[in-house]
Amino acid sequence: MRRFRRLVSRVAAVGAVGAVVAAGVTYWKVQDLQRATLSAAQASCDKPAGWRDGPLPSREEQLKALQETIEFDMLVIGGGATGAGVALDAQSRGLKTALVEMYDFSSGTSSRSTKLIHGGVRYLQKAILGFDVEQYKMVKEALSERANLLAIAPHLSYPLPIMLPVYKLWQIPYFWGGIKAYDFVAGSELLKPSYFLNKTKALELFPMLKRDALCGALVYYDGQQNDARMNVALALTSARLGAAVLNHVQVTQLIHKEEDGVKRVAGAICRDRMTGKEFTVRAKCVVNATGPFTDDVRRMDSEEARKIVQPSSGVHIILPDYYSPQNMGLLDPQTSDGRVIFFLPWLGHTMAGTTDSPCGVTHHPEPTEEDIQFILQEVRTYLSPDVRVRRGDVLSAWSGIRPLVLDPSKTNTQSLARNHLIIVSDSNLVTIAGGKWTTYRHMAEETVDKAVEVCRLKTTHACSTRGLMLEGGHNWTPLSFIRLVQDFGMDTEVARHLSSAFGDRAGKVVKVSRSGGGV
Repeated sequence: MRRFRRLVSRVAAVGAVGAVVAAGVTYWKVQDLQRATLSAAQASCDKPAGWRDGPLPSREEQLKALQETIEFDMLVIGGGATGAGVALDAQSRGLKTALVEMYDFSSGTSSRSTKLIHGGVRYLQKAILGFDVEQYKMVKEALSERANLLAIAPHLSYPLPIMLPVYKLWQIPYFWGGIKAYDFVAGSELLKPSYFLNKTKALELFPMLKRDALCGALVYYDGQQNDARMNVALALTSARLGAAVLNHVQVTQLIHKEEDGVKRVAGAICRDRMTGKEFTVRAKCVVNATGPFTDDVRRMDSEEARKIVQPSSGVHIILPDYYSPQNMGLLDPQTSDGRVIFFLPWLGHTMAGTTDSPCGVTHHPEPTEEDIQFILQEVRTYLSPDVRVRRGDVLSAWSGIRPLVLDPSKTNTQSLARNHLIIVSDSNLVTIAGGKWTTYRHMAEETVDKAVEVCRLKTTHACSTRGLMLEGGHNWTPLSFIRLVQDFGMDTEVARHLSSAFGDRAGKVVKVSRSGGGV
């Protein structure tokens, strides 16, 4: 009886997904006939007004601007993906913007991701089976932002095929329906159509797979990015547009002023961690984009601020290149404890992760042996016995703290927000928390919209970050590395690496490294 119930639930799930896909394909075809304009995500190679060509201001010059500017329109605290995105959005609207980061840009959570730009196949599964409109909207938004990110930083991001191996026959229509629904939700911004492979073809593309009971595999496409360089590109682009952007500057205290009898946040006392010198930065609006440290800044504003961050540790490990093909990832949709594990090629090696475990907030999180062993065990279940998965093969491991957030307006403290939250305190401190790497731009847009509203800021332009090419992307092509090989006589692989990391600035980086000058 129990087996019968499970079979009925599976058939029902397949039917539900199939119905969605059938309806979606019809709708999609109609929409294709109506499309006569270019995708909104198509990036422009034209540099916007205010773009600074030539050398960027030095750290000393940036520090001087931070100290001597009488008042900024916006001070952004936190130089991760979200903070850098907010600074870029604000500066591109004509707001005088400052961005400070306690350590280095992308030194925290934003450089410790799964390196994917994705909508979330698992989220879509929950949306369909649970008829959850909010989950669906979240996936739709993320897929749109995926297309934009691939367009504005082509040197740092690219489509990646990801294989989903199938070991039970009934799973073929189930997973096929889900992946086709994922294609459908992407609409005109679909990277490439998904497809099914029989056992033979699947093993040709991913020969490390376990052969026993393999029925075939589905392949779909998501984006992959160099997350650390992407974060730096956001900060550099902000500086190109005139923002005062500075790393190794710690906010030690928020300052307030009385405005119409009400206490308002008016800036911050900062400390240059390179020299120990303290100074005051005044701003009409302060944005808290500090990820895991969100509550620390909120308590600077008010000691009564309710805790909203529920930190979760995400661990990844790096394995040798022979654990996976060079151009194909793998998704384990259902691990032994119900989580999802990705198995991806990364910089000539193989990356596996992530975990999702409650943790404390620390400046230097470290992976636990338990998490490393968990990932290795999951890898073993999918790979051929010919590949001995050994602890000694782990070349490196890292832990990133994902700042899951509780909505302070909800009485149920166990209810985690599925998306990002924007919270405005009584003193007008604007906090942006939660969300995911892929949707940083949309999060930044909504944050600046809210800041403009509550702090009555005057902009000169509307939001223009959709399609705004990032530093290094304007004149880059996939063949740019050849010019480096020919002009500088360097090894092809080194040239490929520099071209993908720095884009059209790679030649300048090589010249600077050889001359000892500044960029």
